[in-house]
Amino acid sequence: MARILAIDYGTKRVGLAVTDPNQLIATALDTVHSKEVITYLKSYLVKEQVESFVVGEPRQMDNSQSEITPMIERFILQLKKEFPSIPVYRMDERFTSKMASQALLMSGLKKKARQDKALIDRTSAVIILQSYMESRSHQ
Repeated sequence: MARILAIDYGTKRVGLAVTDPNQLIATALDTVHSKEVITYLKSYLVKEQVESFVVGEPRQMDNSQSEITPMIERFILQLKKEFPSIPVYRMDERFTSKMASQALLMSGLKKKARQDKALIDRTSAVIILQSYMESRSHQ
């Protein structure tokens, strides 16, 4: 089996998470600058097989689009253009940053480590990927 790669897209940083080849466990992969994410993915796909991408979809509490939605949609178009054989799925990412911060707090990390935004982005990507995997198992 190939991996599933989750993307927590931000205007500055992009958190990435990936499953193991058996698609059982989601782990943090990396955090890259948003301008370098396509180059990073091209390099990653040379080494690893990826079955699909899961991109976090931020929503407001009333389920309306967030202000970053147009940028994420442009990013998804670019993903589809660069990797036409790999499907792209969307996953609600409401509260993932808060959940990531809470998970890091519960893990016992010191305050300075918990304030690392790159770590929060990677952890958010893991949460997006876990949510996607759970939703698939319920279908």
